[in-house]
Amino acid sequence: MIIAVDGPAASGKGTIARALARHYGLPHLDTGLLYRAVAAMVLREGLDPEKEADAVSACSFEDRLLDDPWLRSDEVGKTASIVSAHPLVRAALLSRQKKFAHQAGGAVLDGRDIGTVIAPDADVKLFVKATPMIRAQRRHLELRKNGTAASLDKVLSDIRARDERDSRRSEAPMTQAPDAATLDTSFLSIDAAVQRAIALVEARKRQSA
Repeated sequence: MIIAVDGPAASGKGTIARALARHYGLPHLDTGLLYRAVAAMVLREGLDPEKEADAVSACSFEDRLLDDPWLRSDEVGKTASIVSAHPLVRAALLSRQKKFAHQAGGAVLDGRDIGTVIAPDADVKLFVKATPMIRAQRRHLELRKNGTAASLDKVLSDIRARDERDSRRSEAPMTQAPDAATLDTSFLSIDAAVQRAIALVEARKRQSA
């Protein structure tokens, strides 16, 4: 069973995808980490994330980089949003994601184009969303816990700018697949959101049985 979980930053898609993977005993891939790894390489090498050639040259990273906590930083996240807009970067990482999705037994993947590009044949597709302010509040709290100083207004501005880049890029823009179930986590606790996600998966399984 392949489960595709898409949605914007700080919507809760990663938390939900990990929970679904545990629940169904499936491997999980946060595809955003691949782009964060490219971004980290760009930053470490002093390259320009706006230049496609520079970003493509950073795509040959080692798997162990995916375990680096720095990839979760706000700095890397902002750069990842820039490099992920380059068509050649997305093409370079495409086969890696498709191979993971179509492994024996299935998998859970979360990102922004899983249900539309990486695994359009996924058995279950979810699109997880929340209001920009709710997502900004979540990210702001996360940054404060990590000791990063940033105003809520600045975080909200960054969230909106990232949404704009992700939804308007020419290659694989963030969009909800027509057959994806919507899960709005704006006013749900983590547990409630996970239980709702499981219910949606089970409903899709019954429909296809």
